[in-house]
Amino acid sequence: MNFDFPTILVVATLVTGLIWAVDVLMWAPKRRQQAAALGAGGAGIDPGRVEATLKEPTLVEYAKSFFPVILAVLLLRSFLVEPFRIPSGSMMPTLLVGDFILVNKYAYGIRLPVVNKKVMELGEPERGDVVVFRFPRDPSIDYIKRVVGVAGDHVVYQDKTLYINNEKVAQIPAGSYIGTGSGLSMSGADLRSEVLGDVKHDILVVNGVGGVSTDVVVPEGHYFVMGDNRDNSNDSRYWGFVPDGNLVGRAFMIWMNWDSAAGGVGWDRIGDSIN
Repeated sequence: MNFDFPTILVVATLVTGLIWAVDVLMWAPKRRQQAAALGAGGAGIDPGRVEATLKEPTLVEYAKSFFPVILAVLLLRSFLVEPFRIPSGSMMPTLLVGDFILVNKYAYGIRLPVVNKKVMELGEPERGDVVVFRFPRDPSIDYIKRVVGVAGDHVVYQDKTLYINNEKVAQIPAGSYIGTGSGLSMSGADLRSEVLGDVKHDILVVNGVGGVSTDVVVPEGHYFVMGDNRDNSNDSRYWGFVPDGNLVGRAFMIWMNWDSAAGGVGWDRIGDSIN
């Protein structure tokens, strides 16, 4: 089950803010009037009764307490940084199962939460960027892949080799991959170094596994993405392009790793940048 957390945050912010505002404008003045009326009688007034009259209702107390916190989380998560967890091995060896990553939400423009409408242009994805996006076939699911082609690029993937605009993207052999934990099954795969744009990164290729051939031109406002685990990734080769409107942000750091199959916390990955 997928929870629409952004919508929940927006609704919670509106509800708590509205309760606080109604109290300031309507309920609090009435309480003060009632307390003043009690004090107008002179001596013999019970201070405890006056205090009880001025006391904020429990609902208002909770709203005033939670509103600033929820608003701060909403603003931080919507416009600055959002955490994600990597559930699969499609981006190995760059990202491992159990990695918790941070995503820059403003790298590709400021977007309104829930409606995801871009209101300010700040930049666009470049080849080599690791991006989080809403899966075009089911926008309730977030995917993470590497941008291989931008608008106008002629992308060819054949015999496990990538060509961009008729130029071969070099793959430098780097030995055999040694997997751990949930990625143990990838041990023995070919580890290769690849450069896309200014980004040098590693990929995995499994010998003996047939690859999907692709020959496309990326349309305007779209991106062609692939996983670094080239033979174990559900990406643009299978379902097409990522529209600009589906972008969530650029992944830039691993802040935690937890893989029970590897014994728990992967301390050596904490704080690693994502290239």
